Amino acid sequence: MNNDKLKESLRNFAYAFAALITVFAVATVGYWILGDGNATLLDSLFMTVITIAGIGYGEITEGANTPHGRAFTIFVTISGIIAMTYIVTNVTAFLVEGHLNNFLRRKHMQKRIEKLKDHYIVCGVDGVGKHILGELATTGREALMVDISPEKLERAIKVYDIPHIEGDATDENILRQAAIERAAGLFVATGDDNINLVIVLTARQIAKNIRIVCCIHNSNNMDKARNAGANSVVSPTFIGGLRMASEMVRPTVVTFLDIMLRDKQKNLRIEEVAVPRGLTGKKVAALELKTHPHTLLMSIKHDEDWTYNPGDDYELSEGDVLVFMTTPGARTEIERLINSAANEN
Repeated sequence: MNNDKLKESLRNFAYAFAALITVFAVATVGYWILGDGNATLLDSLFMTVITIAGIGYGEITEGANTPHGRAFTIFVTISGIIAMTYIVTNVTAFLVEGHLNNFLRRKHMQKRIEKLKDHYIVCGVDGVGKHILGELATTGREALMVDISPEKLERAIKVYDIPHIEGDATDENILRQAAIERAAGLFVATGDDNINLVIVLTARQIAKNIRIVCCIHNSNNMDKARNAGANSVVSPTFIGGLRMASEMVRPTVVTFLDIMLRDKQKNLRIEEVAVPRGLTGKKVAALELKTHPHTLLMSIKHDEDWTYNPGDDYELSEGDVLVFMTTPGARTEIERLINSAANEN
């Protein structure tokens, strides 16, 4: 159920209850007036309730048994029945059309989103976005998906138990609902370059420091995406061309990478971890990476320089980025050990 239908249902409920409260108020005051002040407001309210409910206790306030009183009672009865019928109709529609279930799902989803921090937002869950979600799920990273199409979201939800928002990601309010200001990164992967550019521009205005990776199908728009605020721009056609060339000239390497990504038992990935200040001056050996059998330190990036296959005596500096092959579980443990070692110094 979209926001417009939910708002319409809630508005109908408000109208129905307002009408019923108005009937109760008018009837209570009316019976009090008919009683010439001899009936209390509680008696008048009681008379109103038994009249609308059709309990049939009889007239308990003076004046209700007069011609004017009976005419007024007829008016109260009919008005009350109409108001009650309106409420029951709306409740039935809310339940039968699945609005209540959808409403509860939305409230549950909002609570999940409120707890997110350092998560990754994926705008566009079909095509490229589907594979992004798969990789995030496989490597154990928290994610949130946004798409304007309820059908595409439903298909994605069946595969991934990931928080989601149905809406237009070019809308600033939708990105704020996705907690973009607390997110670690934003993937912009709809099938339309123009929409992607607008999402990047809008996101950059909200979150100045967030990392944005944008998918661009037309290579002529790649510079536009960078100028709009994307940190990295990926062209599926360009990547596809490189992959085809690699399949031809270095098939063994491609096979190795494919097996690495698809092996469900080892689940190896190329990961990176930044070195904190507390490890400045320490040697690589202090990280004890060899205690993780499926971890291989491949290189270290220092500013713009790269050191490939660094030795145990390499001296670490703040801001160095370790690039290694490992499993998602080992990555988490390595990050914990690095942060723990940094806090001790």
